Amino acid sequence: MDTLIARYWILLAVILPRFNVYASNVCTSSGVRTCRECLSIHPSCAWCGQEDFGKGGSSESRCDLKKNLVDAGCGAGSLEFPMSSVTVQEDRPLSGQAAGASQDVTQIRPQKLQLTLRPGDAKRFTVSVRQVADYPVDLYYLMDLSYSMRDDLHQLRSLSNELAAAMAEKTSNLRMGFGAFVDKPLSPYMYMFPNEAIENPCYGIERTCLRQFGYKHVLSLTEEVGRFTEEVGKQEVSRNRDSPEGGFDAIMQAVVCKDKIGWRPDASHLLLFTTDGKTHIALDGRIAGVIQPHDGHCHLDELNNYSKSTTLDYPSLALITEKLSEHNINLIFAVTSGIAPLYRNYSELIPGTAVGTLSRDSSNVIQLIKDAYAKIRSKVELELLGLPEELSLSFNATCLNGEIFPGVKSCSGLTIGDTVSFSIEARLHSCPEKKSRTFTVKPVGFKDALEITVNFACDCACEAKAEAASPLCHHGNGTFVCGTCQCDAGRLGPRCECSEAEYQPTQKDTCSPGPGMPTCSGKGDCVCGQCSCRPSDFGKVWGKHCECDDYSCVRFKGELCSGHGACSCGTCKCDPGWSGENCNCSTSTDTCQSSSGRLCSGRGPCNCGTCECTQPGAYGATCEKCPTCPDICTIKNECVECKHYKRGPKFEDNSCSRICRDHIELVEEISYRDSNAQNCTYKDQDDCVQRLQYYEDASGISILYLVKEPGRCL
Repeated sequence: MDTLIARYWILLAVILPRFNVYASNVCTSSGVRTCRECLSIHPSCAWCGQEDFGKGGSSESRCDLKKNLVDAGCGAGSLEFPMSSVTVQEDRPLSGQAAGASQDVTQIRPQKLQLTLRPGDAKRFTVSVRQVADYPVDLYYLMDLSYSMRDDLHQLRSLSNELAAAMAEKTSNLRMGFGAFVDKPLSPYMYMFPNEAIENPCYGIERTCLRQFGYKHVLSLTEEVGRFTEEVGKQEVSRNRDSPEGGFDAIMQAVVCKDKIGWRPDASHLLLFTTDGKTHIALDGRIAGVIQPHDGHCHLDELNNYSKSTTLDYPSLALITEKLSEHNINLIFAVTSGIAPLYRNYSELIPGTAVGTLSRDSSNVIQLIKDAYAKIRSKVELELLGLPEELSLSFNATCLNGEIFPGVKSCSGLTIGDTVSFSIEARLHSCPEKKSRTFTVKPVGFKDALEITVNFACDCACEAKAEAASPLCHHGNGTFVCGTCQCDAGRLGPRCECSEAEYQPTQKDTCSPGPGMPTCSGKGDCVCGQCSCRPSDFGKVWGKHCECDDYSCVRFKGELCSGHGACSCGTCKCDPGWSGENCNCSTSTDTCQSSSGRLCSGRGPCNCGTCECTQPGAYGATCEKCPTCPDICTIKNECVECKHYKRGPKFEDNSCSRICRDHIELVEEISYRDSNAQNCTYKDQDDCVQRLQYYEDASGISILYLVKEPGRCL
């Protein structure tokens, strides 16, 4: 019996949405008067442009379901019923590795497709992405050369060869470059008194250092590691007056001056930004009288110095984000512990960035770069460029082992060679002025992209045959188009046969939606027995009795439908990814996905895009922190078994790569790292005692420190 009831409700769930469209027949109940309006009501609506169709030439029955129009005698040649479609135009297979010419490497599939969409309709397509092995890497080292970084510069001089060797483990095709920055050479950022301090900012501390500069490009990307070591060895520090540096100026020039820097079109681009200070941002230039906003262009002179340092303001985060995306560059913030929280906040606003904590003398910079590169390469996140505002996209990610994450456009915990896919639904909400637009879907930091051309099926073919001043419209009082008359000003009626001057009060009854109800719903005037809806400052009014508008919906925080939907006849129609009466609830689970790939770390539900930590002791944006949770050690113990020893239940059911995304490092002994580190001990299947420590570093990377030699075995 329970099974029958369950099937009954499932059947209702499938049938009712369709029943609502067809039984109430939204096509005939909306009171539209033109073919274009008809097509915009619902994807199921069709228009009949046949001259002799309908009730005495009236347009009321011309907009209907296609089947109804055909049954009523509309010829196939007079039907206007465009169909939405997806056509793949370019579909090269994904590459296995970056062998041969790098321009032949394909990391996204398909590469080009065409969408045809009707208003209110949606089509779904799938995009596959793979990070190929041995892909070329361009690494540009951008260093703060203010006085406090002198130890770091000395350390880098001795680490150049080791850095190149470490990156050679990741790719056989590496190029390295170098640039340096301090801050704008203007007061109050620089020392202006005494005069000697202008040429030697270290005059006041009885040292000698370089005159302050904004940014200088030192070495273009090169395969010659010796050149990198040589140029770094020539550098000297400078000194600025205030604490924040001009790093954002330097980042912008390193990104947009692609020819000077030497960024290759077919390579992974890493921009390593090292500093021990905060950075000035847009509008800070006003302190020095610099008010002209940054233009986002390259301004390096013949000596490769930033020539607009004293005339352009610092760039904004939004502009930096835009240019990083445009040039496919991944930014790595290598900063000291005191300012790491600030740069982590920046990183959350800039896709494709990573943050690493730099030691005081930069001695850990090589491991930091390796960890940051691994973190960047372990994640695939899609971004959209040039998306028309009338179009919305919703995503479902299929990550490791075929697990589907609804509302998510990223996959993490990946290794080189893994393939992930994204099911994307494109929905058209309204018709733009242009008949087609092109936009791009691409993984953050990738050159490869999917180019999508959208054709908007908003027009009717019969509109091209419009006849102005047609005799079919009562002695030429209108334009005959698509089987109906579009009346001139002051004329009404199916054939424009009625003049406003001929109005009779007895015609008023036909303009009321029901007995005792206001004429034309109080939003229009009854003229010749038809409602003429009055214009409103608030929005559009329509309907046979002016009963509909696009402004009488619920507001949230002052915005109609929370800014995430369209108001139609008093009801919010939410954009994909939003729900609720006023569309204020996000259905995306992207913000609830923890670094382990689990929703809310398995410790609570994701409601409206926010984790509710129901596990006692759990906290954090994704409930990822839980020092008192009894399951932490159990989960990590199982991860050691499956990931390091290749055994255990998670190894056997192929869930290891999905659940266990920690980096495992073998150590001689467990040492104290942080109060948040969790020490675990367990007995393995050989009755040997395993000791490990679970720790999440400042950049969010989860690390398991495992003692090399197990303890006593029984």
